[in-house]
Amino acid sequence: MSANITPLANPKGVKKLCELCQKPAKLQCTRCLVTFYCNSDHQQTDWTSIHGKVCSLLVSIHTPAPFGTLQSDREHHHKETLKKQKHLVEIAHLESQRWVSKKRFQDVLPAALLFLRWATRVHGSSAVELVPAYLLLAQANIGLGSLSQAHEYLSKAEWTVMKTPGCSHTVLHQLHRTLGRLHAAMGKYTSALTHFANDVYYASEMFGLGSTVTSGGYFLMADVFLKQNKPDIAQSLYTEVANSWHTHLCKLMDGISQSSTHPEKCFDEAQCVEADQMLGCILEFEEQCVKPRPEQSAMLAHSLAMLWLLCNNYTKALEYGKKAEVLIQGLREQNRLRESIHNLLQYAGKQLE
Repeated sequence: MSANITPLANPKGVKKLCELCQKPAKLQCTRCLVTFYCNSDHQQTDWTSIHGKVCSLLVSIHTPAPFGTLQSDREHHHKETLKKQKHLVEIAHLESQRWVSKKRFQDVLPAALLFLRWATRVHGSSAVELVPAYLLLAQANIGLGSLSQAHEYLSKAEWTVMKTPGCSHTVLHQLHRTLGRLHAAMGKYTSALTHFANDVYYASEMFGLGSTVTSGGYFLMADVFLKQNKPDIAQSLYTEVANSWHTHLCKLMDGISQSSTHPEKCFDEAQCVEADQMLGCILEFEEQCVKPRPEQSAMLAHSLAMLWLLCNNYTKALEYGKKAEVLIQGLREQNRLRESIHNLLQYAGKQLE
């Protein structure tokens, strides 16, 4: 998988640098022959994070057009190479998001750095398409406690947005959400809440006030209010998040029941993990409240059951469905929720037979 390289054997003026730390390289990937590392630890880290997914693609990208081909053939080769480069950017983006959702922040870094490097090649060094890479690198460094490094990446993201007139609301909401995370980690709760409020504004303009995307900003605001010892405000925000997700998941489930077909996977792995963490956190909060609200806990457990059913994990769907069934017992005027839980348990049970 790797071979030693001798720096003195490089062509004059050419330096092989480590993919991760940019120090002089001593090893070369023997599969793609275009990626270099300073030691075996960095090679293994990169392989786990992203290189294992893109090694063969890198070979294809670096393959030159055959010598002596026509101009039209060279132009076609260039277009195909650009498509592959964009595909590489997409893979690195998705892998970075997946590692962030799993809170494996050390694994985020190689994938996000590759994302940034190739996005720069494809779009240019000042393009707004680089902002998602800066934000992922910032999130990873916040998770690792490297707040000064996170601040540096966010400064680059802010500067890029400032230089981009008419920047999309999607980018602006993502920027403010990450800035809010940084300020919350720094203990600057007032400015964190301001950024999360801006996040909610831009997300609602793009996706709607009741969107699950917008609810992510409410969830982060609630976390800040808990740190400020304001559980009542946090609970009201958690309720908004829970209602948004329950409404969204019920609509998806209605679509399945009406079509009477096997559900397609509605969420990718990163989305499923993030939603599970969010709803699970709110459910735990509700269960620990001085004045528990069993109807709210039942709705959250039902949401988690629907989420995992839509992710085709019927074991977890049954687990949360049974929990919702226990919580709903003894409650009046919850016939529709009780029926939904019963139908879900039946469906999930059949899938496991």
